[in-house]
Amino acid sequence: MLPTYPETTELTLALRPLLHPLLRQLQQGISEFTFANLYLFRKSHHYTLSLLPDGTLTILGRDDATPFFMLPFELPAPPLLDQMFRDHGMMKGASREQAEILRKMGYAVREDRDNFDYLYRRQDLAELGGRNFHKKRNLVKAFVSSNIYTALPLLDEHRGDALGILEEWKIETQQTGDAVAAREALEKMEELQLCGGIYYVQSRPVAFVLGEELARGACFAIHFEKAVSGYKGLYQFINQSFASILPEFYETINREQDMGDAGLRQAKLSYQPTGFVEKFKINPAATLPR
Repeated sequence: MLPTYPETTELTLALRPLLHPLLRQLQQGISEFTFANLYLFRKSHHYTLSLLPDGTLTILGRDDATPFFMLPFELPAPPLLDQMFRDHGMMKGASREQAEILRKMGYAVREDRDNFDYLYRRQDLAELGGRNFHKKRNLVKAFVSSNIYTALPLLDEHRGDALGILEEWKIETQQTGDAVAAREALEKMEELQLCGGIYYVQSRPVAFVLGEELARGACFAIHFEKAVSGYKGLYQFINQSFASILPEFYETINREQDMGDAGLRQAKLSYQPTGFVEKFKINPAATLPR
């Protein structure tokens, strides 16, 4: 049972049976709003949970010194909403529908473009057809023609190999990024019901993909995709390969946000997204950042 606001509780695996069935019914497909994503990034964003007095679930958090709250389900009554803004200043992860309501209520609404999720047609990524994907097809062909590879489901027996890929990626890229969350995701694949694929060149593990469904099962979200260097076309190959084995009932693939990184944005745009899962930040009008 969740505590009533202002009391809060930490996000633990014990809460999954309660929260996962609720979150998987969300239709907007915001990648943050799955139990696995919230759990894996609970330390990065200092997430805690609470129920408002009217029963509305709220997620509280802090990025550096900036507090925020998120409302993945319905908006609470105006007095409670005002209280949340007084206590925490900013709402993150608002959907377009929520943003329009809050704008009409007089709140300051701004696009959180760096955190828009990129949406792609599964079939487009699986087939890479047409002129727009000509360079991608050539890179996939370069990898396939130069390497003897194996693609397997990412099962528990391959966990050690996937962790090795992650460590090698960290060393090669000199990045930490989401490495802590990715490690925990691999360690708790079964508990979080994540699924993915792992790729070998001859006997060497070289790449893995890990994700889950969202948007009521119409979409598959790629939470983690890591590969080692030295293989031309490897990332393009695993992108296409994994999309091609996903069941057809996944109409779209959510490849999450670019976080404002110019290179990552260019790479994601090069795959011709069909749209975005838009997200907004909300402030009281008098406190809108310049």
